[in-house]
Amino acid sequence: MNGRKAGSGMNIKRIKLHLITMPLKSPFNTHLQKVERREGIIIEAVDRDGVTGLGEVVAFSTPWYTEETVKTCYHMLKDVLIPLIESHGLAHPRELGMMFQSVRGNAMAKASLEMAIWDLYARQLDTPLWNLLGGTRRSVLAGAVVGANGTQAMIDQAKGLLEEGYERIKVKISKGEDIEIVRALRAAFPSLALLADANSAYGLQDADHLKELDEFGLEMIEQPLGVDDLVEHSILQGRINTPICLDESIVTPHDMKSAIHLNSCGVVNLKLGRVGGYNPALEIYQLCQDNGIKLWCGGMIEFGVSRAHNICLATLDGFSIPGDISSSSKYWEEDIIDTPIVVEKGSVQRFEKPGIGVGLNEKRMNEVTSFTEEFSL
Repeated sequence: MNGRKAGSGMNIKRIKLHLITMPLKSPFNTHLQKVERREGIIIEAVDRDGVTGLGEVVAFSTPWYTEETVKTCYHMLKDVLIPLIESHGLAHPRELGMMFQSVRGNAMAKASLEMAIWDLYARQLDTPLWNLLGGTRRSVLAGAVVGANGTQAMIDQAKGLLEEGYERIKVKISKGEDIEIVRALRAAFPSLALLADANSAYGLQDADHLKELDEFGLEMIEQPLGVDDLVEHSILQGRINTPICLDESIVTPHDMKSAIHLNSCGVVNLKLGRVGGYNPALEIYQLCQDNGIKLWCGGMIEFGVSRAHNICLATLDGFSIPGDISSSSKYWEEDIIDTPIVVEKGSVQRFEKPGIGVGLNEKRMNEVTSFTEEFSL
């Protein structure tokens, strides 16, 4: 331990941005987008002692999930967020919440930088990041996603995932590819913890159709309606028995307060990137805890850096539902981290090393990096 105490200044010397691209082992399909190659930005925040914290931009190349893209995040990091830190200085990662209030939106750009700085701070204190967050779970429950690839292919994919130890499967659905797919999966796996993710494929006029899913005992239906339809989600929840899980609709703590007031959901998929990092995520987490809303940690077809951050978040006691924390081998022939994430018997062990507990696989990073830029502070 280097003896640095909280509040004495983080002494960040430079921030490095690495633009990377890797092919997925197999395409990932939703009704909105087919993802075959994953582009992203890996962030290194380096202090004057050479200690390095890692973050990751989880936006996609095109704005199909949220309005942010890899390119917009790069612009925000380079031209707005990094200069803010340079001009203000930083003693503790919690200060980023106030610092970033002058910048509207751009949650994924903010989250990536916040991830790197929280990781750096934990490494400076020589402690795991989950410990700073108040995490207690030694292992976190893991689930996985089955993309929209046709009924038999989805059954085969689910079977393989169950054999690998996953205890919960999420299936992508959309109009015309929903009831029969869920019926087939339920028939093939009668006791499987199964949930459906609609990615806003439906409208309130489809309430009677969605009610047909009640017979299959789904854990939840995720984001059935539009991303800004908190009121209509509330109406829909009153008409179906399957719990609604909100994803894209919850971007800020205020969104969470509104959803609670309206009874718009029973479950929340909490993603660090979507909500802007640890500071807002922890506020949303506490709101859910205080109001009986179930939580799970979502994923974004991430590289290993973001996945390691997800593990830290999911060690908090309230994450009682298996999250989208799959093995590195689920998507990648070789991940960019030096210790691959592995699911065993439905769970992932937390890392015990300082920070997020993993470093970069420099050889792999060199293979997949197309551009690097460094900023001195």
